[in-house]
Order: sequence, then structure tokens, then C-alpha cells
Amino acid sequence: MTTSLRGARAALVFLTRLPVGGFPYTKDEWRWSSAWFPAVGALVGAASAGVWLLLEPAGAGVAAAFALTAGMLLTGGLHEDGLADTADALGGGTDRDAVLRILKDPRVGSFGALALVVSVLLRVALLASLARTAPVALVLTHTLARVGPVWLMVALPYVTGDGAKSRDVARARAPQGAVATVLGALALGAAVTLDVLTGVRAAVLVCVLVALVLLAGWRFRARVGGVAGDFLGAAEQVGEVAVLTALALP
Repeated sequence: MTTSLRGARAALVFLTRLPVGGFPYTKDEWRWSSAWFPAVGALVGAASAGVWLLLEPAGAGVAAAFALTAGMLLTGGLHEDGLADTADALGGGTDRDAVLRILKDPRVGSFGALALVVSVLLRVALLASLARTAPVALVLTHTLARVGPVWLMVALPYVTGDGAKSRDVARARAPQGAVATVLGALALGAAVTLDVLTGVRAAVLVCVLVALVLLAGWRFRARVGGVAGDFLGAAEQVGEVAVLTALALP
């Protein structure tokens, strides 16, 4: 199996709780795992969509809540944890050292708790508003939201020592970013084909996601000089909210 395809398996190990094994992975395989982040997102989205379809008769709100829960169970709340830690660190840290110190603190502070509540409430409400297009929206959202973090890894240095695995994954370069972008483009094209999105709205959505990545990258560099694993999780969460908002708007 080639290094890039082994990277796909490593991406499942890194982003989900699925017991796919395959250890040990080389540094290059961990690096290539980032290229497949959108594909793993599509898998998480498809599983969440299945839960939605199963529980849709109970009402859109119930289906949305359980679909969101299914996604968090599959990922172990990885991205939500990153959002909470990032909100605490950027909200409470007055300088670079303080930000990095708070990132390592396992406790959740007020900024983190508020960010989690807002993220969950927004995603449940937005999913519920999408009604019958929610299953496709879930797949699209989880796929597209994982493209931006890959480019943040490409563009910014990794500034924390969260462990060898995280550091090797964060060594993504342009080839990994290109593959992730192609996977995101395929998902976007499928959504347009299925009439979930118009071509114009798809273009607007791409512009919004690019703007969010640029803003996040600028902020992360300004505060700590690069990117941390938690920052990537936060970027994914913001991307999910942005995609769902774009889909929900009339």
C-alpha cells in the first residue's frame, strides 16, 4: 500500500474512534493523513445523515440533535475540544506564553463553555431548519469544514509540542492541501448536481470559507506565531457553522 493510501487509514485513526489499526505509521504516512481529512469528514457526515434519516419521524429538532451527537461520538469530540481550548486560550491569554499555557490546561473555562454551547445550539438549529436536505448538508458540511485546517497546517508553523503524532500530521505541505481541496470540490460539485446548492451559492460559500481560513491564519499567527492542534479543531467548528448557515439562508 502506498504512503498516501496508508495516510487515509492514518486519517481515520487520527480523526475518529474507529478501530482501524494499522500501527505503526511512518512520519510521511501521518503527514499524508491530512490530505484525507475531508474524506473522513464525508464518512462522519454520512453516518450522521443515517442517524438523521432514522430519527426524522420524531421531528427535525430531535433528528438534528442526535445526528450531531453521532458525529461527536465518532470523532470523540476532537474538534469540539479544540474549539473550547482555543476560546479559552485566545479569550483569556494576554500574551503568547499565556495562550500556550491555557491550551495545555485540560479544564474548560467560561470562554470555552460558551463557545461549545453556541456551536452546538447553532448547528442543531441550522440543521433543523434544513429539513429534508439535512442529510446531504451533513455530508457536505463535514467534508468542506475539514479542508481549511489542512491549508492552515500548510501555511503556518506548528508551535506546540502536543506529541509526535500531532506534530507529524501538522507537517502537511501543498500536495496534501491540493488533495484535500479536490475532495472538497468533489463534494461541492455533488451538492450542486443534487440541487442542494446553486452554482452562485456554491461560489459564495467557497469565498466565505477562504475568508475564514485567512482570518483564522492571521489571528493564529498574530497571537502565537503559528498553529496548534486545538486551533485546527476550532477552525473546523467555525467552518461547520459557516457551511450550515450558507445552506440555511433563503
